[in-house]
Amino acid sequence: MTQSFSRRHLLAAGAALAMAGAAGMGAAQSWPTGPVHIVVGFPAGSSPDTLARLVAEPLAAKLGQPVVVENKPGAGGVIGVQQMLAAKDGHTFGATINGPLTTAPRLVKDIGYDVAKDITGIALTATSPMVLAVAADNAANDLQGFIDAAKADPGGMTYGSVGQGSGAHLAMELFLDTAGIEMLHVPFTSYAEVTTSIMGGEIDAGFMAPSAAMGHVQAGKMKMLGITSSRPFPQVPDVPVIAGQAGMPADYRAELWNAFIAPASTDPAVVARLNTEIAAILADPAVQQKMLTMGWKAEGGTAADLAARITADTAVWGKVLDRIEAKK
Repeated sequence: MTQSFSRRHLLAAGAALAMAGAAGMGAAQSWPTGPVHIVVGFPAGSSPDTLARLVAEPLAAKLGQPVVVENKPGAGGVIGVQQMLAAKDGHTFGATINGPLTTAPRLVKDIGYDVAKDITGIALTATSPMVLAVAADNAANDLQGFIDAAKADPGGMTYGSVGQGSGAHLAMELFLDTAGIEMLHVPFTSYAEVTTSIMGGEIDAGFMAPSAAMGHVQAGKMKMLGITSSRPFPQVPDVPVIAGQAGMPADYRAELWNAFIAPASTDPAVVARLNTEIAAILADPAVQQKMLTMGWKAEGGTAADLAARITADTAVWGKVLDRIEAKK
């Protein structure tokens, strides 16, 4: 009797779960019931904006509703995330870079959201590594030579970035810590100033997007000693990865990335549908090529993959921020 009772209840529970799952998928298929809004925390024409618009147009066709990209720039993308969370309408999502999800909660006072509790990842849109760039006449011709020179002159070499807490600043601090070397940070307001200062001999090096260095390299004014991705990057396939070189660990990686996100209250079936549709768009060779010309590699993957990336990068950059604070 007990076994029969348990079996009946298990079968009933299984049927209920199946019906609930079917209902959830049905709700996701009937959604959206109106325009979908994508909040981008950066100005029109920026990389996050352009990448979001590349996905928005085909996404609208897949969803059968307009997908409207709204620019809410400010605070390094934080305002865009805040605006997304304030909407609470089931049709507003976000497109953001890694900063507001990994470093801003540490850097921005009273940020107003808890990434783990308030935000759900939808899909990783694209990644972009950085290259270690030096002047063409720099004595170092590879990563080993650069590290050896820095070790021979502790704290004497300099590097530039586009400001405290920027991706390039944090990437260099991670590199310095991992390589066991010290360099002096010189902040600028633009990559144009960084590249000009490298070529002019005012600073020794800088991390930057491959697209920011390529023209100068082709003109014979700069060279790239390594790239921060875990694999060679299609835009600059001949630049060696830093991972595994000159004593650097094989798992070394420092990438910028863009992603689509949702409020944590979003129906999981809706998140799953968005993930499926966005992944299909990112798998389109035409979309991939457009992103690559901008210096980005189309990604995709599951919502769980993005959640793991946020967790891992938050831990990595948290240690870097500890290092920076300890040096003050």
